[in-house]
Amino acid sequence: MQQSVVPELAHTDTRPMHWLATATALTGVIALSSLFQPGSAKAAQSTAGPEPKPTSAATAPPSTTGVDFPLDCGPVKEVVVKKSTGDLDGDGRPETVAVVHCDSAMGTPPDGVYVLTQAAGATRPRVVATLVDPKERRTVTDFAVVDGKVTATLLGYSSDDVPSCCPDVKATAAWRWNGHAFVGDTPAATSSV
Repeated sequence: MQQSVVPELAHTDTRPMHWLATATALTGVIALSSLFQPGSAKAAQSTAGPEPKPTSAATAPPSTTGVDFPLDCGPVKEVVVKKSTGDLDGDGRPETVAVVHCDSAMGTPPDGVYVLTQAAGATRPRVVATLVDPKERRTVTDFAVVDGKVTATLLGYSSDDVPSCCPDVKATAAWRWNGHAFVGDTPAATSSV
């Protein structure tokens, strides 16, 4: 057997002080590394075209704030419960479609669905169409504006005898601008709830 030229190393015999020193050094490295973090990663920027411009007030969708909806709520306020935006008439300017009802403390207040637009230079948006009149006693559940079409699921009543709390008819409806007015599709399905 050949003898080692290097004497036996002293650090191969571990003691508690050795582990304490190692733990302290490791803690120091971790603490320092948290101070020197790399910047956030960024994807390669495309050179395909110019950066999109931020939406200006002229092309921003109309706000529902301050709009005079054709809804008689008496002493209670009207509430916008849902809204969606999209270019419904193809003019390059977005419209806002809002589902609005009276803020009633009891029962299920009927919804109205209104289309809002704001002309260039106008200070306030205005209602240009009523898609669902609250007098129809309908509640809007699913609601969207997609590809120039407004779609909604409407809950209603089969007769005036059905209590307002419990709609018993469900229908899917859609509306599209035809160049002169919003035309409603015949409900795709009417079923009992």
